[in-house]
Amino acid sequence: MPSSLRTRLRSGLVTATVAAAGLLVPLVPAHSADAQPAHTRPARARSGDAGPGFEQQVLFKAVQDPGYACFRIPAVVRTVAGTLLAFAEGRVLNCGDAADIDIVLKRSGDGGRTWGPLQVVNEGAGDTHGNPAPVVDRATGRVWIAETYNSGRTDSAGCPVPCDRSPHLQYSDDDGRTWSRPRDLSPEILPADWNSWYATGPVHGIQLTRGRYAGRLVLGVNAETWNGSRVTAGHAALVLSDDHGGHWRTGATDTWPVAADGTFRQKPSELALAERADGSVLVSGREQDGTDLGHRTQAVSRDGGTAFTAPFRALPDLYTPQVQGSLLRLGDRLLLACPGDPDRRRTMMIRSSYDGGRTWDTVDRGTVVTTDWSGYSDLVRVGPRSMGLVYEGGAADARDEIRFARFAEDWLAPRRGPDPVTPDLAARARPAAVLGGPRQTSGVSGNALEFDGTDDAVRLPYRAGLPLGTRDFTVSLWFRYTAAAGEQPLLWMGGIGTGQPQVWLRGEPANHRVQGWITVRDGAGAPRAASVRTDAAYNDGLWHHAVLRRGGGLLSLSVDGVGSATADVPGSVSRTSPFGVHLGQRMDSRAFLTGALDEVRVWDRALGDGETADPDVLRSPQDTVLWLPLDRVRG
Repeated sequence: MPSSLRTRLRSGLVTATVAAAGLLVPLVPAHSADAQPAHTRPARARSGDAGPGFEQQVLFKAVQDPGYACFRIPAVVRTVAGTLLAFAEGRVLNCGDAADIDIVLKRSGDGGRTWGPLQVVNEGAGDTHGNPAPVVDRATGRVWIAETYNSGRTDSAGCPVPCDRSPHLQYSDDDGRTWSRPRDLSPEILPADWNSWYATGPVHGIQLTRGRYAGRLVLGVNAETWNGSRVTAGHAALVLSDDHGGHWRTGATDTWPVAADGTFRQKPSELALAERADGSVLVSGREQDGTDLGHRTQAVSRDGGTAFTAPFRALPDLYTPQVQGSLLRLGDRLLLACPGDPDRRRTMMIRSSYDGGRTWDTVDRGTVVTTDWSGYSDLVRVGPRSMGLVYEGGAADARDEIRFARFAEDWLAPRRGPDPVTPDLAARARPAAVLGGPRQTSGVSGNALEFDGTDDAVRLPYRAGLPLGTRDFTVSLWFRYTAAAGEQPLLWMGGIGTGQPQVWLRGEPANHRVQGWITVRDGAGAPRAASVRTDAAYNDGLWHHAVLRRGGGLLSLSVDGVGSATADVPGSVSRTSPFGVHLGQRMDSRAFLTGALDEVRVWDRALGDGETADPDVLRSPQDTVLWLPLDRVRG
């Protein structure tokens, strides 16, 4: 597209400048929001998922904002004057991460009900100018936005490794109508050995309000080190300013080495920040492909972002895909917005923490914004009791559009009391949560649990003894069901999806079988899978005993003593995944058992023939990873 046409199509090419020697030149708009037609209401987004007390609209979309092929990476702040500023990457050629990308903006003066036209804050002009990370200085009213540059491509491929990324900074003193000329922040916050990937945000930063560090501006960044042949380390850091944005420095930093085989424990990135009620800073990051379990990772700073109290820690119980998320504090309550599907970017959800981020709502307690595909997001306070969420969403792809949702705090799911539990007799195990209300029924030994196929499940809390890793194992359980169709999950351990290590056992009546499956990871290699299945569905309403076993290089499955086996694949069944253990439910909540389970047990060794029926073995907790008799529910 000719540059002259592109300029006409993009309302708001910025020409304002900052003079040398620290003297400010007046900000001069090319096209300000106030010079445009009156505020307009963008198209309505898909509705029906969120219920009453909630409204949303499409904020950025290629068909309504000409000159762009795609919009991604939203961020939002509320200025001192109450104006909402919603930023995004305007991707000119395609939806790729490293092509011609501008930073664009829309403004709202009525709490997000209506929005002005698109402005260009920073034009890529063929290069990538992205990763918007805005922060508002409440003392001066100035709005800062950090951003990252790299050389652009004309195709949709990513930035080559090493990638020539560098941080920049702009500001506005008139509520986002006009913006200063960008300044290169590399001399201040880009160490020489952070010489490959570098990223600001992308999400809003914070200004601290409590204690000796009140007034400090804090942003999150992440980077990589390249040694000339490979990436050797990942870095997650906070950058700080104590003079209202005049100067910046790198503060708290957590570095994780990358082994020669390409593996690493964690790679915290895309950091979201919140000041907790006690003045400490909670940092929530995307955890990308590490060998620690979990897809969200957290750290805390108690000295205003100068240092972390401990390295980042993965959160296996907090199910998300690998994606950016956003934080917002409401008094003693923290909100986290990110997709809730542990496999793919879909089902945007808001989850709460009532203990400063130590624990978070599980997916069954979160508030669903949409069941559509959804990705990056940012949260903002709109009023005393109302919030806004800007997020990527779409019926076909999370990159279809960027939406703005507005809701009151009382629209969020209320805090729920403890779930009923059933005992786990494995050593040092806590009780398992009983979800949805399965009813007790007669089992093969005492009582059992009957699941309704809608929302009934049993979920184990994470503990270090649950992941099976590379070890052999044996699963033993009793089941009965009559369903003639649908996926009937019996036991699910690990992650979900084609790339996540996992172990599961399920009935597949439409295929006339019961199937066991493992997906493994070995080093940095691609995932591999093995499966074994019966030639009958056993959906006759009678109790049947299933044993899934890994040992001696074989994966075997038997039902009522009739078995089959297949070649096993070496590797870990519980690495690089948001590790979960569920009975009667797929990990992503997209299938539930209609039937009953009893005496569910997992050992972290391959039991010999006959041991699963040996009374001495069945009475002993030795080698037991989980042991759920399912004969009692309390609470």
